[in-house]
Amino acid sequence: MSDPSDSDPVELTDTQWRQRLSAEQYRVLREQGTERAFTGAYWNTKEPGRYRCAGCGSELFDSATKYDSGSGWPSFTDPVAEAAVSELRDSSHGMVRVEVRCARCEGHLGHVFPDGPGEGRQRYCINSASLVHEPEPDSE
Repeated sequence: MSDPSDSDPVELTDTQWRQRLSAEQYRVLREQGTERAFTGAYWNTKEPGRYRCAGCGSELFDSATKYDSGSGWPSFTDPVAEAAVSELRDSSHGMVRVEVRCARCEGHLGHVFPDGPGEGRQRYCINSASLVHEPEPDSE
C-alpha cells in the first residue's frame, strides 16, 4: 500500500538536491543527463521488484513490465500508475522525443518511444541513475 505522502510534491533547492543525490544522479535527474548505454546498474537486472525514483522514492515501474529492448537502458512497457510519471515534449539534440519525468519531484527519468512490445507499444527507456531497485520480499 502506498503512503499518502507519496503523492505530495517534492520541491527542494538546488543545494538540497546536490546533498541528497550522487553526482551522477544529480546530472541525470536534475540536469536531464543520460548515462551511456550498457553502463547503468539496472540495464540487465532481472530480479523481481519495484523501481523507485532515486530522487524522492516514488514507485515508478514494476519488474513485471521490464524487458530487454537491446538499447542498453532499463526498458519498461508501463509505469506502475499513469500518474506516477509525467511526459513532456523534448526537442533537444535536433530531434523530437517524449521526455519522462517523475510526477512527484519532476526528476528526469529518460524517454518513452512508440516502439515497444505488446498492445501499448510503449518503451519507457529509463536511466539507471534515476532509479533505485527495491527487491521483492521473499514469498516464503
